[in-house]
Amino acid sequence: MPVQMELARIFIREMTDMQVIELRELDGDRSFPIVIGLPEAFAIERRLKGVDVPRPQTHDLLATTIGQLGARLDRIVIHELHEGTFYAMLCIEQDGREIEIDCRPSDAIALGVAEEVPIYVSEQVLDAIEEEPTDDAPDSGANPLDWD
Repeated sequence: MPVQMELARIFIREMTDMQVIELRELDGDRSFPIVIGLPEAFAIERRLKGVDVPRPQTHDLLATTIGQLGARLDRIVIHELHEGTFYAMLCIEQDGREIEIDCRPSDAIALGVAEEVPIYVSEQVLDAIEEEPTDDAPDSGANPLDWD
């Protein structure tokens, strides 16, 4: 059964293209980092803060498209970890049916964070994270954006 998580922090390192988001279990103690790109980190930060831009960015375009098609993003599920890469899906509800769309976790979170869409992570992924050593932890040069 998937575990509900929340976006706990973003670490933006301005001197590198690799940024880090941290997901934390809502009703527990588990958390883990995911390395993402700079554009996705900025998109997540912008959408969290509600910053409007004059023209729609990619995640805004997709959110508008989903809405215009009479659908809504119901949840995000990170369902697999394979060779250090996380795999996610957008679970979209339209006319009483569910549509699952393959997606990078960073894009899914950038899309869902503005509407506070729940994020779930499969137990299989959480177990795999515990088994794999990680060097993705933010370093002292990171600029954490923490909204606890």
